Formats: sequence, C-alpha cells, structure tokens
Amino acid sequence: MNEHDIRFIERALELARKGVGLASPNPTVGCVIVGNGVHGGQIVGEGFHQYDWRDHAEIVALKTAGERARGATVYVTLEPCNTTGRTGPCAQALVKAGIARVVAATQDPNPKVAGRGFDVLRAADVIVDMGVCEGEARRLNHGFACWIRNGRPFVTLKSAMTLDGQLTLPNQGKTNQREWITSEESRAEVQKLRHASDALLTGIGTILADDPLLTDRSGLSRRRRLLRVILDTRLRLSPQARIVKSADDDLLVFTGASLKSPKAKELQGAGVELANAPSRHGLLDLKAVLKELGRREILNVLLEAGPRLNGSALTAEFVDRLFLFYAPRLALHAKVPFSVGTDISRVTFREKLLHEFGPDFAVDALLNNYFDL
Repeated sequence: MNEHDIRFIERALELARKGVGLASPNPTVGCVIVGNGVHGGQIVGEGFHQYDWRDHAEIVALKTAGERARGATVYVTLEPCNTTGRTGPCAQALVKAGIARVVAATQDPNPKVAGRGFDVLRAADVIVDMGVCEGEARRLNHGFACWIRNGRPFVTLKSAMTLDGQLTLPNQGKTNQREWITSEESRAEVQKLRHASDALLTGIGTILADDPLLTDRSGLSRRRRLLRVILDTRLRLSPQARIVKSADDDLLVFTGASLKSPKAKELQGAGVELANAPSRHGLLDLKAVLKELGRREILNVLLEAGPRLNGSALTAEFVDRLFLFYAPRLALHAKVPFSVGTDISRVTFREKLLHEFGPDFAVDALLNNYFDL
C-alpha cells in the first residue's frame, strides 16, 4: 500500500457517500479505475451504486473506462461480488475487462459470499489487496452488514442532552415555544443522520410530549421516503398529531391494541399503517418490531426516543451505535434523563469518535461490528 492507493480509495469513498440514501437495501459502494501505460496514474473510470440504476459501482466505472480498463487498477470500497442477482457478478466482469489489480477497502460482510469475489480475481491472476481505509468503508455499510447477517436493521440511538444528561431544559413545557438544547449545527447533523437511515423509530411518549414531524429535512436525494415508526402499545396516537396529518405512505405504528377499533380505523383512514406486535410488561417487543422492519428491507434505523425506550433498547442490546450530542448547558434537574432502567455495565464501546458541531460536541460510539463476526 502507498500514498496513491490511499488517495484513490479515499476518492472511491467520496463516491460511495453519494450513494447514501440511494443504494439501500444494497450496500453503499464507490469505485475508481486508474489506468496504466499512456493513462498511467489517471482516473479513467469511476462510479457509485444506486439501487434504481441496478449497475453496481464497478460496472458503472467499467462502462466509463471502456478499453482503458485493460491493465488498469480498480479501487473499490467493498469486495466485488461473485453472485448473480439483479445484475451479473462484478468479479467476473473485472476479469473480462482485463483488470490487472484490485484494491478493496473491506471484504463483503455476507458470510455466504465473503471472499469468493477475491477468489475469482486471484484465480485469474489479478493482484488483490485489501484493507486500505477499512474502518471508513465499514462505517458506510454497518447497516448492510447487520441486516445481511441477522435479518434486522442496524440501530443508531441518537440523543441530544445537557452536560448533566437531561433531555429537557428547566423551562421546557412552560411555554408553547420549544427551546432547543443543542445548536443549529447539531440539528443539521441530525438531518444527515436521518438521511442515512431507512426508518426513524420513536415511542408514543415523544409524540405526545413534542408533537414532532420526524422527517428528513436534509434536502438530499433519497430513493425511499424515511419510514417513521411509532411504538404505541395502547394506540394513544391522535389523528390530529402533526405526524399523522403529514402521513404519506411513510408512517407505521406498532401497537398491542385491536386493529379493528374505531380509533384504529380512524388512523388508518388518515393514512397510518397499523401493525400488531407482542408486548411484555406493558412494552412492545423490540425484537419482533426489528424483525418486521428487517423483513421490509430496512437496513438502518435511527432511534430518537425518550428515557424509557432508550433504556429498553440498550438493556435488550438492540442498540448498535450511540450518537450523543452534548450542549454546553446544565439542566440542574433530573426530570427527563437520557435513559431509565439501563444496565450500563452491558454497554461496551468497540470504537469511539468525537465530533464538534458549533458549540456542541458529540460522542459517536460503535457498540456492535457485524463485519467481525
């Protein structure tokens, strides 16, 4: 590995990020082809994957490169596939194009295919190197890795709080005007997190307290609407809630109540999809909820909830990543903590990053890495 390898993989990662919101339920992948001979050191083809375009990133780049791909080096953020699905196998396409070397950031996390793409390339005497910028490449596809291995989405718990761990300020609730805890910069980052998610999950308590919309307002393109999911055991959701009034085939409510009641029929008439889920001790079964979301090809879930649901998700070990925003403010009360009923001893950080957004900072902690299973 050398500086050139790192530079071109970083370009492939830059391309892959363009596929965020556009590639799911496939992995997010970018590819760069660097020529040899008269084209030595020059990018002759590049591309990224969009689900609706069908072609994988390698095929997009090969079509751009044409004959210049012969003898070239391919830089790709994920191992080229060797399976036939909506498209043909990329590994064989690279061999046919006469590629001399492939540099991949990370291996495919699918245990049924991992390594097989590399095997095809090596069998055709293509030089294969792996591991350049591996951590960043994996961060782009933790959702795909979790879903392809477990059949459930990768859950990121996002929360914004004061330095003393409270989700509200002392005067919140006394007026009709909401006071934000975190800065405008942090709130913009939240929209990016929503954009990178297939679904947003919350509890009915958050809806009743804040009457939020919970939409993706990043302004970035996405192929599927952000699915807004509410856990509402007793079906307390009001048809007058803003989230209901804005429903457009993007609102799913899990409940333990009857789906044939007048209230249920009123919500359904307003465009709300209702689904039953089993409950335990008055709480809906998160495992069943996540399994159903996985069946719907939801790869990434952003959990934006209150203390009770946060605590339940952490205790049940369904949180895969924490993204916690902290504002330089103190609540000086203990009314609405980050979580309740949480066994903190069971929470282990595998990786941790710190970010700054305006006057705030955020802890970005990975709890589960499904690439390493």
